[in-house]
Amino acid sequence: MSPRHSGSNQAATLIVVIADVLAAIIGLWIVMYLLDANRANDLVAWVADAARFLAGWSYDLFTFDEAWARVVMGYGLAAVVYLFVGHFIAGRLRRG
Repeated sequence: MSPRHSGSNQAATLIVVIADVLAAIIGLWIVMYLLDANRANDLVAWVADAARFLAGWSYDLFTFDEAWARVVMGYGLAAVVYLFVGHFIAGRLRRG
């Protein structure tokens, strides 16, 4: 394996890990929201703030009547996009 491929594989792995962590934070918030987690708790507040920041572009994208459906779709879309884009870029780097 050439040094170039080794660097590409390391970069690809880093991108996958970052994408997975971002999606996990968003997914954790969806679960916390659905389970009505105590928003006064510091961990819950941090996860909510982080998810809101990460999904700022997709939050309130959908206008379902039910709040839970808006959260699942709006935040869920962001999580899926992070996963798809991160893994796509990593795959391209590994092939490169």
